Amino acid sequence: MRQLRIYLISFFLCSMTLWSQDADCVCCSEEHRAFDFWIGNWEVTDKDGNVLGTNNISPARDGCVLVEDWKSANGTFTGGSTNFYNKRKGQWEQLWLDNAGTYLHLIGNRTGNDMILESEEIDREDKPAFRNRITWTLNQDGTVRQLWEIVVGNEVETVAFDGIYSKK
Repeated sequence: MRQLRIYLISFFLCSMTLWSQDADCVCCSEEHRAFDFWIGNWEVTDKDGNVLGTNNISPARDGCVLVEDWKSANGTFTGGSTNFYNKRKGQWEQLWLDNAGTYLHLIGNRTGNDMILESEEIDREDKPAFRNRITWTLNQDGTVRQLWEIVVGNEVETVAFDGIYSKK
């Protein structure tokens, strides 16, 4: 009888722990899911349909992180990012690193169908300081547009990248 009681108590405690983990999903809020539209295996093209590369965006760490794995069409340029909703700061953050040694830290949030992330201002010797602004737009057909702009003050100086993501 004593063993049966121990078994039942153990079973109850294990069941409560498992149920509690589901009920207390740390990254299940609307804010944490705001960038889920970018999840998938993508072929990325320019506006003329030329293939620029492939990108795989996958959830990690129980859905708390999105991991990006980029490969250019010719295979020589690779990079990736870690993306997460920083609940304490109330913002999304991205850290990009690539095989050219580039590092980019972006912050921002989703507005409507757009996830808009920006860097802090970056000083240049011979030109005014600039910010990187990258906007991912969920289109009605399920594709995603990624527009990377170089912004000086409130004006777009140039477009660094403009790609359309289509699921593979």
